[in-house]
Order: sequence, then structure tokens, then C-alpha cells
Amino acid sequence: MKLPLIILIVVILVILARCIRVVQQSKAYVIERLGAFHSVWGVGLHVKLPFIDRVLKVVSLKEQVADFPPQPVITKDNVTMQIDTVLYFQITDPKLYAYGVENPMNAIENLTATTLRNIIGELELDQSLTSRDIINARMRSILDEATDPWGIKVNRVELKNILPPKDIQNAMEKQMRAERERRESILQAEGQKQSQILVAEGEKESRILRADAEKQARIMAAEAEAAAILKVNQAMADSLKLLNEASPNDQVIKLKSLEAFQSAANGKATKIIIPSEIQGLAGLAAGVVETVKKPETGKAPVPPVTPPKA
Repeated sequence: MKLPLIILIVVILVILARCIRVVQQSKAYVIERLGAFHSVWGVGLHVKLPFIDRVLKVVSLKEQVADFPPQPVITKDNVTMQIDTVLYFQITDPKLYAYGVENPMNAIENLTATTLRNIIGELELDQSLTSRDIINARMRSILDEATDPWGIKVNRVELKNILPPKDIQNAMEKQMRAERERRESILQAEGQKQSQILVAEGEKESRILRADAEKQARIMAAEAEAAAILKVNQAMADSLKLLNEASPNDQVIKLKSLEAFQSAANGKATKIIIPSEIQGLAGLAAGVVETVKKPETGKAPVPPVTPPKA
């Protein structure tokens, strides 16, 4: 009698041990009672009724990552590409997650593939390659709304890779190479243009500086000439002033006039008209000079030249 009692006690203890559950942090237990939903256990110690309650599903409340394999999609301009996506989601309602859809991960994968095909089908190849942010935002919005009845919240959707066909890749590489060559040619042309502009500006500035220097030189020469003329005129005025202060007679004035004519001739004049009032003085001066020169040279005197009448 003791052995069956011991076995019964052990069985009861095992059943009680299995009915006691400790729910960990960031997990939730979906409990059914007699085949119907009863409750959701959160973190802490819980006890279920043996043979009546059962744990339907243990749900993780952490954010999860689903990396789906590449999916073939066709763009608006009939280009087939392979695109793989990464989905970040979180279970917000364990009850809906347990009862909303069968195999939720498979459902999310199929929904992601169909949504991606619909969005890419509205875009051309170039738009698909340059509009990743727009595609990610639209997919997240559509998937988040579609998975609400399943107790799932879609936080982010990222396009991991976009793989166009090989011929399209080669064409894109050629286009990129041509674009780079075009930019290089434009940069070289811009450099030559700037260089020519700088050379022309340098020549312009040098010409301006040379012209300004010539202008300044001419101004200084003109100022020097004006100063010289002013000095000469001042000296002449001073001499006349001194002459007037000395009260000269008529003979001195006539001699000064004769000296002025001599200076005017300067050895180059061929004909000089002498005023009548100084003709007599000129003859007298010529006679005096001939008389002085005759004993010295021993030559016959040259007859005086009669000045023309005025």
C-alpha cells in the first residue's frame, strides 16, 4: 500500500509543478481554459488549473527582425529586379497574435512581397533606384495598417538590396562613366575659362597701370616745364624791374634791343628786319667793330651794310 501512495504523491507533485509558471520579462503567455481564450499572463508567478487550463502560445514582446529572401519585382518600364527586404516589427497584442492569423510570419512575408510588387510596379527603374526612402515609408504604412488585426506593429521596413539585371547594370555603369567624363570635360573647360579670364584681367590691369604711369609722367613733365617757364618769366620780370630802377637812357635801351635781336636770330635766321629807330645804333656798332678789327687782321675793312628801311 505504501508504494502506490508514494507514486500518487509524486504524480500530484509533478502536476502541481507543471501548473506553476514564472513568466519572464518581455514575454507573455496566452492561456486557454477548456479550449477557449481565458487570459494573458504577464511577468510574475502564475498557477493554472491542471487538465483545464493550458498555455496556447508563448509570445515575445521584444522588437523582432525578419529578413526575407529576394523577391522578383517588375517596374513600370518592364524591368525585372530582385529586391530583398528587412522588416522590424513588435507584437503588441498577444491575443490577436495567437488568434488573428495562422502562421503570422509566413503571412507577413507574403504581405510584404505583394506590397513591394504593387509599389515598384508604379515606378520606373530610375525612380525605384533613387526613391528608397519613399518606398520604405509607403511599405511601412501599408504593412502596419494590414497587420493591426494580427496584434503586430511594423516599426520599420528597409530595402536591403536592389539587384537589376546584368545588362541593365552594364548600361548603368556605362552611363555613369559617361557622366563622369562629361563632368571632367566641364571642369576642364571651366578651368581654362577661368585661366583665360585671369590672364585677360591681368593684362587689363597692367595696361591701366602703364597708362596711369604715363599720365603721371606727363603731368610731372608739364608741371616741371610750367615751373621752368615761371622761373624764366620771374627772372625776366626781376631784370626788367632792376633795369627800370636803374633809369637807363635811350642808348642802353637800344643796345638791349639789339641784343634781343641777336638772341632771336641765334645763328639760324636768314633775314631780320630791324626797326628804324635802332638802325643808326646798329651802323654805329658795326663801324666800331670794324675799326677795332682792322689793325689786328691787317685786312681791308668791309663796307658797312645799309640796313633796309622799315
